Amino acid sequence: MKKIIAILLLASTIYAGGIFSVGDKNFGFSVGSSSGYGNTYTVVGINANYFVTDNLSVGAGYTGWFGDDPKINEISIPVTYYMPTESTYKPYAGVIYRHTFIDEPYEDHDVYGARVGVAIVTGSNSFMSIGWVQEYYDNGQDGSDSRGYPEISAGFTF
Repeated sequence: MKKIIAILLLASTIYAGGIFSVGDKNFGFSVGSSSGYGNTYTVVGINANYFVTDNLSVGAGYTGWFGDDPKINEISIPVTYYMPTESTYKPYAGVIYRHTFIDEPYEDHDVYGARVGVAIVTGSNSFMSIGWVQEYYDNGQDGSDSRGYPEISAGFTF
């Protein structure tokens, strides 16, 4: 897969419960544009996370690439730890595993990565986060490769 450029058009996260506490749930979606295999796609994703303990979330997600061929679908498993601080700034770090299903003649491939950033508590029931994701993958065509990109999100508790 060639270099992928993602443009974040919309990202939203909805929380049920407190921010970063055990038992909290996080549901999100994203819409963007990306290119690969010489084509441009509309990329739509949905994800869910669960805080298994205070400040540690485990999740699952699906992303579909629509509008061209080959057809691309991805599943992901992120794990993120938010550092407990007394400040409104909560640094985070995590790991990501993603499996990409792709039509022939291309081969499916796996992606492993890490993410770091800071979540900023903006109110008693809201936050924003900004960070960086670095991924490493073997696409079955060109050997191993890597890419990095920024991530921005917002969350609300109710």
